[in-house]
Amino acid sequence: MAEPIRLKLFENYRFVLYAPFYAAHAIGAYADEGLEVELLPSPGPGRAEAALAAGEVDMLWMGPIRVMKHHDDNPGSPLVAFAEVVCRDPFSLVGSRPNPAFRLAELAGLRFATTSEVPTPWLCLEQDLRDAGIDPARLDRIIGRSMADNVVALGDGSLDVAQLFEPFVEEAVATAGGHVWYPASARGRTSYTVFVTHRDRLAADPEPFRRMARAIYRTQRWVHAEPSAKLAAAIADYFPTMDRSVLTRALARYREQGVWGVDPILPEEGFDRLRRALLGSGFLSREVPFADCVDNRIAEEAVAKG
Repeated sequence: MAEPIRLKLFENYRFVLYAPFYAAHAIGAYADEGLEVELLPSPGPGRAEAALAAGEVDMLWMGPIRVMKHHDDNPGSPLVAFAEVVCRDPFSLVGSRPNPAFRLAELAGLRFATTSEVPTPWLCLEQDLRDAGIDPARLDRIIGRSMADNVVALGDGSLDVAQLFEPFVEEAVATAGGHVWYPASARGRTSYTVFVTHRDRLAADPEPFRRMARAIYRTQRWVHAEPSAKLAAAIADYFPTMDRSVLTRALARYREQGVWGVDPILPEEGFDRLRRALLGSGFLSREVPFADCVDNRIAEEAVAKG
């Protein structure tokens, strides 16, 4: 029997959002493709990109925001995304009371806290506000607090609305009387998490990445076909301190919101929606080209071959 191809993969963060990445290990999708994928903790933004560019790791998963920023800062950057897994914004605005007719303009008069742990959700929400004719700078938003702190504040009445993702949305709804006012997934495709490698490595030795694309495509189909409880059981060991019922409901909400892609192809529509938000906020200094940041060929091949 042939020896498996061994690959080193940096994990971005340990988030429920990344369930399909963990499921690929749990259901044996990599092993079935003759891969032995070693999941390693990422050294963090900037350092992970540098390690990939230096050939110290085979690939990483991360937000396209970081691929775009690396190209913006380093013309000729070798980083390229070759498979998309999270295709919509996973964050939601969760309020302390029911508000089924919520409009973004209401945020101007509310005690509103944004996510501090990562930049992408606020940068994307800023663009939603601009698209709605609202100046984000006019909001009196609370910054610098953790999502866990904001769930507590929703419960004790010191906060009206918070920007959260799972499992904090589920915790706010289940324990703090929270109500989902606005799931950012509703804006449409917004590319959020992708597999990234070195362009030269992809060109010189594409076979490992073909296998990765096939494995993640198989996993995506499995995730969408199986009940959330089965997905929760498969990845529970990655979240040993999380209550299984909370994990299951969080995964079910992500499924309902269409956060995970059904295939690994990254459409330019989702890339462009994210890029427009980053340009509007000044996070990017120029419109980095889609073709510089994304190579869909092996993802398209995986889908074509089923």
